[in-house]
Amino acid sequence: MNVPAALSPASPLDPPSCELILQRLSHPVLALGADGSVTYANAAAEASFGGWIIGLNIRDLFSGFAPAAADRGRSSPMILTTKEDVSFDARLAPLGEGSFVVDLRLANEGRETAIAADLDDLTGLAKRNMFMRHLAAALARGEGSAVAVHCLDLDRFKMINDTLGHGIGDLLLKKVADRLASACRKGDVVARLGGDEFVVLQHGVRETADAEKLAARIVDLVGRTYVLSGHTINIGVSVGVALQGDVTQARDLLRNGDLALYEAKRDGRGRYRLFETGMDDLLQRRREMEIDLRRALALKQFELNFQPFLDLSDDRCIGFEALLRWKHPVRGYIPPLEFISLAEENGLIVKIGEWVLRTACQEAATWPGEMIVAVNVSPIQFKADTLLDTVMSALKRSGLPAHRLEIEITEGALLDDTDNVLRTLAALRDIGVKISMDDFGTGYSSLSYLQKFPFNKIKIDRSFIANANADSEAILRAVAGLGASLGMAITAEGVETAEQLARIRDERCTHVQGYLTGRPMAAHLVADFLTRPDQDPKGDPR
Repeated sequence: MNVPAALSPASPLDPPSCELILQRLSHPVLALGADGSVTYANAAAEASFGGWIIGLNIRDLFSGFAPAAADRGRSSPMILTTKEDVSFDARLAPLGEGSFVVDLRLANEGRETAIAADLDDLTGLAKRNMFMRHLAAALARGEGSAVAVHCLDLDRFKMINDTLGHGIGDLLLKKVADRLASACRKGDVVARLGGDEFVVLQHGVRETADAEKLAARIVDLVGRTYVLSGHTINIGVSVGVALQGDVTQARDLLRNGDLALYEAKRDGRGRYRLFETGMDDLLQRRREMEIDLRRALALKQFELNFQPFLDLSDDRCIGFEALLRWKHPVRGYIPPLEFISLAEENGLIVKIGEWVLRTACQEAATWPGEMIVAVNVSPIQFKADTLLDTVMSALKRSGLPAHRLEIEITEGALLDDTDNVLRTLAALRDIGVKISMDDFGTGYSSLSYLQKFPFNKIKIDRSFIANANADSEAILRAVAGLGASLGMAITAEGVETAEQLARIRDERCTHVQGYLTGRPMAAHLVADFLTRPDQDPKGDPR
């Protein structure tokens, strides 16, 4: 939307502020050219008249409108009636050269309530119904340049609400709305669909690059630091972009934007994705897998394999890592990489993780001596706030001593809610459970976490073992030295050759795990492995 130039010079505010004020008004405001054409309409006006009206003639909106009857020298009141018999108390203010500003106040209070219902109370942005009218009108015109829909979802907003309260959360949503408005051009429509979900209708999209530029601008602006009531807040935004193309229905274009948003969030958040043909097929496959996952949990299709890890001081097996396997009745064994992320997205990982803990502890209770069982825990399990109770219940039911259970976490568990996670880890350590950091070296701030929590063990990611280059050697040496100075055990993962084993011995790693020293194996093969460790049973190499 273009604010008429005549509206700006007389105002002490800069033009963006004028535009913002006009868009937040609950009653319609129009600007008319000398020929009676609508050159500007605020959000309330477009809500009143069913969408995009710029370019229409005022006579198309009201019966018997006669601007010549108005006093050209001063503001003039009049009654205007739409063709649907809705009456407005109107005031026309001349702008010069035959143009007018028209301020409309509904005479019908019920209709005014309906207009107000189209605007979000908190941010003043359009709501879903109003946005869909804008989008439908834009698609129906089919003239000139095309449009794009940007579907937005704030990253880490729930954490802000939970930790700082809904008051700060509401302030943040208002600031986000302001930044979105500043990122868009006049004529674009910004709407809040609910919660932390926003959507932008972008006009004038001549090529894909136009939509990509706006999406990148949104990711940048929304992701910048906020200072609210003394709090420094950092969030991000994921954006899904759908271009008009051959789409003719508003609901289909919005759906394409949602599918692209889903993929942006899957790719790691804080980024944008363009809709591509096939995304709907991918989503359908994921939905089918989600149904299969729920069925697998109910029908007990999950299994545990166990991979040994050795103490390099005497080459003795001191424990096993529990590895989850899904035996699908049709597809066979499905690798964890194909379903773990989905289980984390839909929350099933909490129930699956509970089963893994109970089953691993029950199996380990049958092993001889002080043999340890290591269990991976998802970041989502920490967010559920039930992990401590689940661990204590699993230990009690199995009779396994706490010091024989080792919980493995990745850096991802600490990123979003570090203080809460550290409290849970400390409580687990207090009951005797060992804690290790898995995949060390793949994140960006692992060293700071080693200062915050005294892990029992660091597991070096297999990528540093497989790559026998100078950089990997230096990292391996540095981490092993760090572990020694901090009193932490160091496990090298993914050791598959004698040369790799010799290398990690030279670098003072304390433990080893990999196909060379023992493949993952079914539970019933563990006893045989322990009695004949030199004859590695053929475990499941998946």
